[in-house]
Amino acid sequence: MAPYEALYGCKCRTPLYWTELRENRIHIKTEEKVNVIRDCLKAVSDRQKSYANLKQKEIEFQVGDKVFLKVSPWKKVLKFGRKGKLSPHFIGSYEIIETIGPVAYRLALPSKLEKIHDVFDVSMLRRYRSDPSYVIVPTEVEIQPDMTYGEELIKIFAREVKQLRNKSIALVKVLWKRHGVEEATWELEKAMRNQYPNLFIGTIFGDENP
Repeated sequence: MAPYEALYGCKCRTPLYWTELRENRIHIKTEEKVNVIRDCLKAVSDRQKSYANLKQKEIEFQVGDKVFLKVSPWKKVLKFGRKGKLSPHFIGSYEIIETIGPVAYRLALPSKLEKIHDVFDVSMLRRYRSDPSYVIVPTEVEIQPDMTYGEELIKIFAREVKQLRNKSIALVKVLWKRHGVEEATWELEKAMRNQYPNLFIGTIFGDENP
């Protein structure tokens, strides 16, 4: 019993009013509104989750499959040594050597990534599909003792006559083997005709014979 109650025979009415509080209507209404709000938030969350699940599918890999590894922007600099807006979002491909649980896999990483933990979640992996048509077979190039190699002309694109003060020079635009179209060059028609006479038959030469 408090001293005030012992002296005056009633409880002291302070701002805290130390009495047993009874459940009032305001408290009941507030609790009901809170429950309604929670139910609405859960309904909205479940609806958004159902939309997202429609676009998701379970992905499984097998030991021996090759995958690309997703690299987040902040980890590129800290772990993978890559930075910049044009840096790739995926690196690899790497082979799966072990399955760790239903959604984690261990990859065979190269020695330059030995400081990185080799177990990754399935969300960080993307399946690697090989296409033989994209494989470029290297051609053998015979290197001369002076570290040079011979070029071979395979096509003539155009012909042009360059007028100088006292004479005119005939030029042809040629495509060389092991080079792209953007690397075609203009060469003297006389020299090319002597080396590759079979290529000087066509519409740009009036179907003339060498």
